[in-house]
Amino acid sequence: MSSKDSSHAMNTMNTPNATNESTLLKAALLPTVIVGIGCVALFSLLKGIYGFYGALVAQVVVVVFFFVHLLVSKLSRNIDPMATMALSLFSYVTKLTVIGSFLIILDKFTPEETIDRNAFGISAIALTAAWLGGEIKGYLSLKTHLPLPPKQKEETSTEESQ
Repeated sequence: MSSKDSSHAMNTMNTPNATNESTLLKAALLPTVIVGIGCVALFSLLKGIYGFYGALVAQVVVVVFFFVHLLVSKLSRNIDPMATMALSLFSYVTKLTVIGSFLIILDKFTPEETIDRNAFGISAIALTAAWLGGEIKGYLSLKTHLPLPPKQKEETSTEESQ
C-alpha cells in the first residue's frame, strides 16, 4: 500500500481501509435509525398498528433508496467518467421507476386501514432529511482534497521582455 493510499484510508474517520462510501454510510445510518425509531414510536402512539406499518415501510424504502446510491458510487469508483455518468443516470431512473411502481402498488392494493399514508409520507420526509444530513456530515469529515491544476508560467511577460 502506498503512502498516499494509507493516508487516504486513515483520513476516512480514522479507520484503516475505510472507503468513502462506508464512511458516508456510517454517518448517514445513525441519524436515520434514530429518526426512524422516533417516527415508528410516534406514529404507533398516534395511529396504532397502521401508523407503525406506515413508518416502518417508509424507513425501509428510504434506506434502500439511499443505500443503492452508495453502492453504485462504490461500483463506479474506478471506471471511466462517461460510464460512471451513464451508470448513475441508469440507477437514478431505475430507482424512481421502482419507487413509483411501489407507491402505485401500495396505493392500489393496500387498504388505507393497513398502512397509514400520512405516517408513511411524514416519516419518509423526516428520514430523507436525516439521511442527507448525516451523509453531508460524513462527507465533510472526509477532508477530501481536489487537485488543483498546475499554474501555467506567464508566457506573456517573458515574450514582452524579449
